[in-house]
Amino acid sequence: MPRRRATRTSSFGCPGRINHDASAFYAGRLYEGLPREQRVPYQENRLPPEATDRIFCKSSESMAELPDLSVHLVVTSPPYNVGKEYDEDLTLDEYRAFMRRVMAEVYRVLVPGGRLCLNLANVGRRPYLPLHAFLIQDLLGLGFLMRGEIIWDKGASASPSTAWGSWASPANPSLRDTHEYILVFCKETFTRPKLEGRQPTITAEEFLEFTKSVWRFPAEPATKVGHPAPFPVDLPYRCIQLYTYSGEVVLDPFMGSGTTAVAAVRTGRRFVGYDIEPAYCRLAEERVSAELARVRLPGFGSVGLQEQLGPRP
Repeated sequence: MPRRRATRTSSFGCPGRINHDASAFYAGRLYEGLPREQRVPYQENRLPPEATDRIFCKSSESMAELPDLSVHLVVTSPPYNVGKEYDEDLTLDEYRAFMRRVMAEVYRVLVPGGRLCLNLANVGRRPYLPLHAFLIQDLLGLGFLMRGEIIWDKGASASPSTAWGSWASPANPSLRDTHEYILVFCKETFTRPKLEGRQPTITAEEFLEFTKSVWRFPAEPATKVGHPAPFPVDLPYRCIQLYTYSGEVVLDPFMGSGTTAVAAVRTGRRFVGYDIEPAYCRLAEERVSAELARVRLPGFGSVGLQEQLGPRP
């Protein structure tokens, strides 16, 4: 069978993508001023045992427990500063400064080529506040390379509410958000090597589905989990399968109810997490313990959490 000719960027468009040469596109001026991929040697430091499979009940603005270059993937959904019980009443500038402090720590602990998957929704209606646009700018400012964005279509679980500003009238219609974003970034370089003893665990069917830019699965009911803003296990599961090899480290700096840790256990990865609310740290510990029992993996979990939090009330 004859080999198909490689394609390249064309001024008239190019429908094919076979060994595609896009150097002409990337050599243009459109990318001036943005972070560029660096040719850096791959390095990683081992996560110490006292920080492995651990949930720290403290702010992730300082993750001194984690060495530089020790995390392969970060999956998280930050607080939105919209009046939830764990939110502070910050101005937009204060909120962005808080997120920059956390994300600077995330950048520090990621290995070269390590990925960040940031799940968030936009807020407000009058006016609409595109948090994802502000955070993209701030992450680029920290040096992150943006790899894409995934639209999480929650339409199947959207509220049936009809509070759309004005019913069947142009007077003041409001859009109902039935989607959230998963923003995908990486550190310094787009690729990561496969080290000896580590394997991908994603199936061919999963790879075809998870590399689409729209994901469709329902939201997780808050009453089911016991947290006001949980995401379903399917979200971190997809990110972990797509972006890590077996046995690697997944961090959630806003651990909440522990969903990212549950997905890490389910996929055979190590985890570490942070949260400032003791009740949610305990909830995460319980969910991780239940998952460990389900998959029959002895011994690892949020070791030392009881010592941090003290006796249960």
